Parts: sequence; C-alpha cells; structure tokens
Amino acid sequence: MEPDQAFLEYAVKALADHPEAVETTRTIDQMGVLLTLSVHPEDMGKIIGKSGKTAEALRILLRVVGMKGNARVNLKINEPIGGKRLLAQAGEQEIKTVEQVVEEL
Repeated sequence: MEPDQAFLEYAVKALADHPEAVETTRTIDQMGVLLTLSVHPEDMGKIIGKSGKTAEALRILLRVVGMKGNARVNLKINEPIGGKRLLAQAGEQEIKTVEQVVEEL
C-alpha cells in the first residue's frame, strides 16, 4: 500500500465508528493520483464534517503527503447506497399520477 493511501485509511479509521467498513482504492492517470474513499453510511457526516471542513482538511493533508512523492493526490468520497442524503432526496419527491398533475393545473 502506498503512503498516501495508508495515511488516508489511518486517518479515516480513527474518525469512523465503523472502521471495518472503510475502503480505499488508488488509481493513477495523467491528472495524478485519485484516492476513492467508501465508508459506512452512518460515518459520512463525521468524514465530511460541518460544511465539508473535515473532508477539506483530509484533502489538504493528502496533497502534502503527495508532495513528498512528487504526485498530485485528489480525494473522492463515494456516497454510500442508503446514505441519508439520498434517502432525504427520495423522501422529498412525491410521486404523482398523471391525473393528479392535470388536476393541479
């Protein structure tokens, strides 16, 4: 495991309530290194933080770790299936029949 990926896993597992569910993948392309993070749905709030501050701090630290190896490191956080945001969006949308829509007009 590369140092940037090991650092990310260490930091996220320390924050998460479900460290066993933390998964990272590392891909390299012309833009640099992309680390993709997947966590338990209940841990998403802790990993992202208020207004995204925790995620932003993780990204900054990963860039510093990447500088040591002359690589640009980016972080992508996957939205888990069954995440609170996806469920909230689904709950906001009311499914209507054609007749109901016509009546509203």
